Amino acid sequence: MAQRPNSWRTSGHIPVLIGLQIIFIILFGLFVRYDPHTAIKGPTSVDKASKMITATYPMFQDVHVMIFIGFGFLMTFLKKYGLSAVSLNMLCSAVTIEWAILVNGFFHPACEDPRVTDFSQCKTSWPFIDLNLISLLGADFATAAVLISFGVLLGTTTPLQLILMSMIEIVLFVVNEVIGRSYFGAVDAGDTIFVHCFGAYFGLTISRVLYSRENHDSKKEGAAYTSDLFSMVGTVFLWMFWPSFNAAAAAPGDAQHRALMNTYFSLCACVLAAFAFSALVNPHRKFCMEHIQNATLAGGVAVGASADMMVTPVGALIIGTLTGIISTCGFRWVTPFLADKLKTHDTCGVNNLHGMPAILGGVISVVLAALASPESYGHYNDDVYSNNHTFGHQSLHEIFPKMAEGRTATSQASMQFLALMVTIIFAVLGGTVTGYILKRVGQWQNDTYQKGTTIVGLALNMGYLAGGIGGQGGALPKHLLFDDNAYFEVEGDEKQVIIVNRQSSIYTELNGKAC
Repeated sequence: MAQRPNSWRTSGHIPVLIGLQIIFIILFGLFVRYDPHTAIKGPTSVDKASKMITATYPMFQDVHVMIFIGFGFLMTFLKKYGLSAVSLNMLCSAVTIEWAILVNGFFHPACEDPRVTDFSQCKTSWPFIDLNLISLLGADFATAAVLISFGVLLGTTTPLQLILMSMIEIVLFVVNEVIGRSYFGAVDAGDTIFVHCFGAYFGLTISRVLYSRENHDSKKEGAAYTSDLFSMVGTVFLWMFWPSFNAAAAAPGDAQHRALMNTYFSLCACVLAAFAFSALVNPHRKFCMEHIQNATLAGGVAVGASADMMVTPVGALIIGTLTGIISTCGFRWVTPFLADKLKTHDTCGVNNLHGMPAILGGVISVVLAALASPESYGHYNDDVYSNNHTFGHQSLHEIFPKMAEGRTATSQASMQFLALMVTIIFAVLGGTVTGYILKRVGQWQNDTYQKGTTIVGLALNMGYLAGGIGGQGGALPKHLLFDDNAYFEVEGDEKQVIIVNRQSSIYTELNGKAC
């Protein structure tokens, strides 16, 4: 089929990307510098840099793999959207990392003296943004929130819409995190509240604003044998490295050690529960790949906010088991309910993997904060009984710094709950505004969308004009939803493989919805 090039409105991401990179270069040149305490040789910088590389860089690399391989391949389950899933994941991540470094730096100016822990007492390095491994790790966490939102909208938006969403979401994400951590003193080592909950409901709210029945009814929104296999690669990478995600920001020592172990056992329990309930809720008593790809990871989300707390090993197993059940049942019943009743299309089932487990994890952190005491955190220091109280206070205050200033356990629990509620409010209100912005952008791009010049192309165009999603704010016509051909050059042999699969694979004919 002969096709014309995409119009410049359809290709609006090209000048936007060029303009953004020029702006980033200017801002980095004006404000960003190497952290003088770690990246410039001085009396103590060599030792600090060595310790940071040894302690932080391995976990940073784990998180980095999760961002680019884990999330990227997890979203390749769509049979005709694999190229777009991996590639747009990479594009959004790169844009977000650069932007997050700047936004985080402006909202979190570093202390010139790194020994000062009380921000109110420190002399900041403003206007400079000091770059080190911690700031890179923070940018990756912010990127995870954007990719979670991206999963909700997978296959239904244009690159321009995704770029704009990323830019807006990062600003709102950082503001919400500053409120939660700095003003409320909320604790969230694994970013269950500030990343997973925010990213999920921000994306779901945008999806509600952009909703079109065409998204839900598209025959291309399904999986094939090969696409499911690629998606499982992403699942395995995420599952393997999730302990690093939850432990990277925890206090070094016993807290970080607990975070690793609690996440590990929560993930293991989640796998068992997800497999069992996947077969249980399936009409044919068979495992459903949609559940296996996603619900097996939900335990890592739920345990994140309390990962460094005294969850206990059996508590981690219980959290993982409950989350595996909730996530699997969510795919079976909640996702259809959202689409049919609440007009919210969730391509990747983000509400089941990130949304509901994040709310559960936030509530668990409230309970554990209310139960926190020096005795529970120093209980096993029996070798020097007189120092139990000292050790307990030290461990407790590393996790809950505000308690060292006199805050009670009940007050800390209240702040945990308040941070969860404010995050949801920020996500919904921010998602609503962002959704309407993306809707207008989609309508603008639709005005001059150009399709093929052949008879087939004309027929597709007429169908689009008659029943497409342009009137609802979407930027893609019906025949290009969940399709790589919208923005990628798809090689001929790949098209042939898709045709063969469509004709011969029962799995594909079922459109991936047999579960």
